[in-house]
Amino acid sequence: MTLVMESCMLRWKLREVMARQNMTNRKLAEVVGIHETNISNMKRRDTMPRIDGETLEALCKALGCTPFDLLEYEPEQ
Repeated sequence: MTLVMESCMLRWKLREVMARQNMTNRKLAEVVGIHETNISNMKRRDTMPRIDGETLEALCKALGCTPFDLLEYEPEQ
């Protein structure tokens, strides 16, 4: 018996959430406490970056959102 798992992708929506909040890279970096370059790198990604829970929590607090606002599950076709 062969088990076939459907591929999936977690789509990272930081760029969209920041745009809705009119949040700049610089401001978010200040609030979260990480370098502006890190925010820029995370913002350019379409797939979820490897971040720790503290960073995810800080992003959510700064943007007034939940992790579910930053992530979208999309099964690959």
